[in-house]
Amino acid sequence: MTNQVGFGIIGAGMIASWHAEAIKSLANCRLTGVYDPVFPAAQILAEKFGCQAFDSLDKLLSCKDIQAVTIATPSGMHGKLSIAAANAKKHIFCEKPLEITVGKADEIIRACEKNHVLLTPVFQSRFSEPVKKIKAAIDQGRFGKMLLASVQMHWFRADEYYSRSNWRGTWAMDGGGALMNQAVHMIDLLLYLNGEPEEVAAFSGTLTHNIEVEDNLCAAIKYRNGSFGTVEVSTSCAPGFPRRLELAGSKGSVVLEEDKITRWQFTDTLPGDESMVNTQSGISTGGGSAPGNISIAGHAAQLNDFADAILNGKPLFLNGQEGRRAVELICGIYEAAKNGKNVRF
Repeated sequence: MTNQVGFGIIGAGMIASWHAEAIKSLANCRLTGVYDPVFPAAQILAEKFGCQAFDSLDKLLSCKDIQAVTIATPSGMHGKLSIAAANAKKHIFCEKPLEITVGKADEIIRACEKNHVLLTPVFQSRFSEPVKKIKAAIDQGRFGKMLLASVQMHWFRADEYYSRSNWRGTWAMDGGGALMNQAVHMIDLLLYLNGEPEEVAAFSGTLTHNIEVEDNLCAAIKYRNGSFGTVEVSTSCAPGFPRRLELAGSKGSVVLEEDKITRWQFTDTLPGDESMVNTQSGISTGGGSAPGNISIAGHAAQLNDFADAILNGKPLFLNGQEGRRAVELICGIYEAAKNGKNVRF
């Protein structure tokens, strides 16, 4: 087998450029082509990154030099495109969220299982060194009994962010607002680090933008491990601030702000604890004020893991079920906010 995975990118917007840069940076990946229904957009991206522009999805999916695709389209198209790719026997690297409903996420997973192809949803924050260190501390039992697990995302998006797009801020293509589009990464980290939810309550509103979906939301979560937490997200808070995740247990607590540990305190100290504060890896440089202010390092780390799994048969660090978990919790929060009733899982 070749020592590189040939990639095709589906979509030619901003996120596709990040995919292309990440692919080009890796020795085990090769960028072969790009498709977009707006063919000139595909041509521009292909010329920039030195690959082929395809004028139809079928042509890209039938290309023998492409073993895997990245899905870089509006969220509401992920299911249709992923299933087509799976049926063409292509492995799939799908941008967040995996889809905008649990049912559609399940359809993707089933198609990949049926066709024996790998599926990984893009949650690059899991690959950062601070997150790895926090997860190791949890696995070692250093937090004691987990008590609180919360996230805060006070971001800002100008009106033009929505008005210049025909899909952002819509239920049909975005699947939601600040929670589904921007905060999905934080939701994933809550699930990854603290486990499954048991029950949620929520409030949401559209407070500053002319869009269908929410730009502000607060939720309270009870987890199956007995801990509690809050989710507080916005795209209205000027000028935009770093995301914050806080975990507190009976024996210690940690705070992660964007990609930097700002608190690391445990009752049972270990050598090296004092050096943990300010640990960072550059995976996330912060999109608080603008979506373009995000590093490609996380995408590259996840693509490297994905390509390694394809080439060498190693288990994926992040599989399709992980993408489903985040969609399920987000949809449950939306249901709670809409109906004014707690949702149990």
